[in-house]
Formats: sequence, structure tokens, C-alpha cells
Amino acid sequence: MRALPLLVYLGLVIYTLSDVWQRPEREPYSVTKGLWTAMILFLPFVGALAWIVVKLLRPGGGRPDPRKGPIAPDDDPEYLAWLREQSRRKRKSG
Repeated sequence: MRALPLLVYLGLVIYTLSDVWQRPEREPYSVTKGLWTAMILFLPFVGALAWIVVKLLRPGGGRPDPRKGPIAPDDDPEYLAWLREQSRRKRKSG
């Protein structure tokens, strides 16, 4: 039972450090990755919790924007409209 706070801290540190270093931008949330790492390691609980709070308060709640990146063709409204148009053209010509 005495080790529980240490285990919680280690879990937070591992989670937040991996989250920080997997971010594609060089300065996530306007702070360098090195400074985030130092805050997480040297400010027990505060640094890790700061990362989590800042991440959740940003637009999107830390979730990636679903509009970014590739989407499946059957989910793309432009592609579906193009398919309907092609189908109409085939019916008219043939």
C-alpha cells in the first residue's frame, strides 16, 4: 500500500512523457518538448497533471480532428457526389 503513490506517479509520468514525445509538432501547446519533459520529471504530479489539463482544455479535448487526414472514399461527400454523377452519365449514354 505504501508503494501506491509511487506507482501512480510512475504511471502518470510514463503516460505523459509518451504522449508528449508522440506529438508531431515541435512545441506542443507553445512549450518545447524538452521543457515539458523537465516539468513532468521534476515537478512530481504537477507537471504530469499540467500536461493532461492543458491537453483537455484545448479545442477538440485532446482528440485528433476527424476532418484532418485521409478519409475513406465511402465517407467522402465529394467522392459520393462524383459517383452519383458518373452513374447518371452512364445511364444517359447507354
